[in-house]
Amino acid sequence: MDTQPPDPAADPAAAASARIAELALGHVLTTLIGLGHRLGLLDALAAGPATADELAARAGADPRYVREWLGGLVGGRVVEWTAGDGRYRFAPGYADVLSGATAANAAPGAEMLTRLTAMVPEVADRFRDGAGIPAATYAQRAGRSLGGSRRYLYDEQLVPGFLGAVPGLHDRLRAGAAVLDVGCGPGQVARLVADAFPASRVTGVDVVPEAIDQARAAAGDRPNLDYRVGDAARLGEDARYDVVLVLDVVHDLGRPREALRGMHRALAPGGVLVMVDISYSADLAEVAGNPGAAQAFGVSVLHCLPISLHDGGAGLGAMWGREAAERMLAETGFTDVRVYPSPRPQNAVYVATR
Repeated sequence: MDTQPPDPAADPAAAASARIAELALGHVLTTLIGLGHRLGLLDALAAGPATADELAARAGADPRYVREWLGGLVGGRVVEWTAGDGRYRFAPGYADVLSGATAANAAPGAEMLTRLTAMVPEVADRFRDGAGIPAATYAQRAGRSLGGSRRYLYDEQLVPGFLGAVPGLHDRLRAGAAVLDVGCGPGQVARLVADAFPASRVTGVDVVPEAIDQARAAAGDRPNLDYRVGDAARLGEDARYDVVLVLDVVHDLGRPREALRGMHRALAPGGVLVMVDISYSADLAEVAGNPGAAQAFGVSVLHCLPISLHDGGAGLGAMWGREAAERMLAETGFTDVRVYPSPRPQNAVYVATR
């Protein structure tokens, strides 16, 4: 039976304790959801009501583990169970937000969070010594789950939403432009741009060889797409691009100013930089109590900050703030800096020209 939460004014400690218990439950449920996404159990459950054995067969999993997993989600009111036939089904509304290849599916993000929390021992050591963690370590440990948290979002919204936010960009890409995707990871963004704008030539670049290997393996027969290992800080004027894309990357870089200067050098005169990064202010007074900002800080502790601090890096962190982002673009030579909203509330689209 539900009970009323303690009144914070009457008993602050009891209210705080109740909230910590709620957060702990949220952590457990997030872990179970992430596990279900990884194993295909959520999509299998979305296919229709099933017993634990039937669901296990659909997903190719062990029935005993599946029953325990389902029990947790029943307790968390994500899944319902009918005693008469022993079948499980999503509680109303949850199938829409935990299954399917749509941007509304939150399960990939849950899996990403579980992969990041597995890095806590290494991050705890870095709290002691102030050092960082190489991006390659995350690539090896987390695999595709990090980029997977945005995969469905970009599939649906990269072209109409993120790129569509930039006035005139679609026309420029349709006409044919040389495009560079910096920090391309496994290559999804570059593939989507190459497919949507076949007259443009798209190059993806990343410092992590494993990511480029994944990108090349997924590239297929796309004559207007290629990938290479490279450091944005070392970009020169030998290859000029009309459009440089850098999506959710700059705050992870150890040398963000040098990288932005490299992107500036790589742009042809009149070229445009499209940078997707944090939309929040770094002013704690402005973001206090904001759940999205809290999550951004948390992900930064577990991923963005350690990567940026590696090898004596700048350590921007995900919450470096829109003020610093605009300032750094101006300091690295870009002009006419403009900021547009994106389909992802924690991100803004920063547009600047050479």
